[in-house]
Amino acid sequence: MQRIAVRRRVTRIDLDSGARRVEDVLAAEEPLEIRVGGRSLAVTMRTPGHDVELATGFLVSEGVVTAAEHVAAARYCAGTTDEGLNTYNVLDVTLRDVPAPDPSLERSFYTTSSCGLCGKASIDAVRTHSHWTVDDDGLVLRADLLATFPDRLREHQEVFATTGGLHAAALFDGATGELLVLREDVGRHNAVDKVVGWALTGGRLPLRGTVLMVSGRASFELTQKALMAGIPVLAAVSAPSSLAADLAHEAGITLVGFLRGSSMVVYSRPERVALPVHV
Repeated sequence: MQRIAVRRRVTRIDLDSGARRVEDVLAAEEPLEIRVGGRSLAVTMRTPGHDVELATGFLVSEGVVTAAEHVAAARYCAGTTDEGLNTYNVLDVTLRDVPAPDPSLERSFYTTSSCGLCGKASIDAVRTHSHWTVDDDGLVLRADLLATFPDRLREHQEVFATTGGLHAAALFDGATGELLVLREDVGRHNAVDKVVGWALTGGRLPLRGTVLMVSGRASFELTQKALMAGIPVLAAVSAPSSLAADLAHEAGITLVGFLRGSSMVVYSRPERVALPVHV
């Protein structure tokens, strides 16, 4: 059985009261090998749960699939325990009506929970070409509504509240502010892939008119994943990288960083963020 959190005895030290043994809860981290048609494509370190979404979202990010009908099946393969038990750490995806991934997409080593691009065989392989465009997305988002997203993201991070050790990605409707889906993971890129996989399964791609809210910084890889899913706005509570800002500008994504309290910094396409009208 998969566990998203693990209990562990630890020593808690306080300079005033000394040391004591207590039970702590840690976010689970285990490898997931993603196979396509029986052939290994990548291994990522992730928090177990929503693995099919993670795998299919990863395939969207890599430009392999763009619609739910492209995924014929996804099943766990047997693990390697001495007892022959399934570890649920190998997932094989069967595709339909789309070519198998190009061998250049195969990762030469595993992807850590902090890096979604590690293992790419070449610099050219880092850039993927989106099936969707976001430059023409007509979303206009109220700045006061956008400012509520970080707190709402935190409110719904159930596992983070217990462990303090997970990132989150959430998808909001840009017009109404409705929280559509939220996923948690030890890896920021995994959390986003799970959100995109959820959208793919529900036939929601491209995600026009939506906002992707992430709990950490906005990296190049997360900006690229937003583009691959057709998301016009990416917002983060922390800073973006320079390459993320460059890609957002090039692709027509509205990139928002340092979204905290009543303030934010808009790095590209600021016309999508509207200030409230004061009467």
